[in-house]
Amino acid sequence: MTLVSISGMTVQMGGTVALRNVDFNIARGEIVTVVGPNGSGKSTLMRAIIGAQALTAGSITRAPGLRIGYVPQSLHIDPTLPITVGRFLSLPGRKPKDEIRRVMQRVGADALMDKQMFTLSGGQFQRTLLARALLEKPDLLILDEPTTGLDQPGSAAFYRLIEDIRGEMGTAVLMVSHELHVVMSASDRVICLNGHVCCHGTPDIVASAPEYRALFGSGTQGALALYRHDHDHHHHHDGEACDHDHSNDEAQAHVG
Repeated sequence: MTLVSISGMTVQMGGTVALRNVDFNIARGEIVTVVGPNGSGKSTLMRAIIGAQALTAGSITRAPGLRIGYVPQSLHIDPTLPITVGRFLSLPGRKPKDEIRRVMQRVGADALMDKQMFTLSGGQFQRTLLARALLEKPDLLILDEPTTGLDQPGSAAFYRLIEDIRGEMGTAVLMVSHELHVVMSASDRVICLNGHVCCHGTPDIVASAPEYRALFGSGTQGALALYRHDHDHHHHHDGEACDHDHSNDEAQAHVG
């Protein structure tokens, strides 16, 4: 079942075209990662899917009743405003305490309930934000560079947690990330964005695509093999890298 389907999406802000002619979809239960350089439109794509960004052209269709859980890149908590983790998680729509505790246990952070939000480490903070998103019982979990500021083992552990949650809850996951090798090992499908869809497909197909190498180099090739998990053999989605003619910025990829 398709959760979100985007067709011919163009987003223009001021005189700048952030995204041009993007076709994109995500199906129930799959993990899709969006990679691309700064300014490539990754956050614009996320905002459009959430409904916070108007389209200049094209269409976006969400499955009826689609529930989205969102983990932002960062969230500023005013240190002069005392708020415990438990209280933070009960906002805005009072959630039952036992439900909050169950979700915090699931993300490995139930010991944090009475701690002040501003005292949390980066990893604890991200797990709390993840718990908050999971309280929505999402069909689709959207993570915008969720491991910014975490060290490599911390981010690898966070992505493993995401994979486990996908396996248990069947939630689809859409991630934006810079950590190519870790993320690509945890993805069913990768979308390479640079104002338009440059290439897409399974991680190994995208990693060997010339468009991807032009943007990121080929240094992640070795790491890609290193981080392979057994599940890659079970969740196989056909993918293809689209040929990109640099004279035509409206190159489209058909993602299915």
